[in-house]
Amino acid sequence: MKKITWNSPVILSFALISLIALGLNTITNGTTNYLIFSVYGGSLLNPLFYLRLFTHVLGHADLSHYMNNMLLFLLVGPMLEEKYGSNRLLIVILVIALVTGIAHIIIAPNTMLLGASGVVFAFILLSAVTGSKEGIPLTFIIVAVLYIGTQVYEGVFNVDNVSQLTHIIGGIIGGVFGMTLRKSR
Repeated sequence: MKKITWNSPVILSFALISLIALGLNTITNGTTNYLIFSVYGGSLLNPLFYLRLFTHVLGHADLSHYMNNMLLFLLVGPMLEEKYGSNRLLIVILVIALVTGIAHIIIAPNTMLLGASGVVFAFILLSAVTGSKEGIPLTFIIVAVLYIGTQVYEGVFNVDNVSQLTHIIGGIIGGVFGMTLRKSR
């Protein structure tokens, strides 16, 4: 009988912590998302303000939001973690959390941002670069145009509770990391 392995520590830990955060949010009727797992403008004197710049990617509004993010995250993430290593992938996640958190506070400080979609978009673009050793991969160009182009269009023409800016920033960071890491190997 084959044993089950914890094959992708960063990806699996992120998914598990996000699930725990969702459970806590449900139990506390939204309090933990407000205090820890979302980012919004607030006092720079509050230590939780700085924590939230990183932890907002772990929070999700509900099970559907969690599932939509985790399906792609769990499909693409393990391949990327195997290819680039746990430390590099964790750095990608932390950079995306920080940059999207700061951008959100600057642009929409009176609203809350939470969820892993910026990380998911980064992984999509990062995976489109993976496997190519030179030049700009056509798959990267197509994926960038489709995913980022759609987000720009939806950001201009749709009014919803989705942060297209987070998707765009995540995608750009994923693409830049992919092209940079590919050149450094």
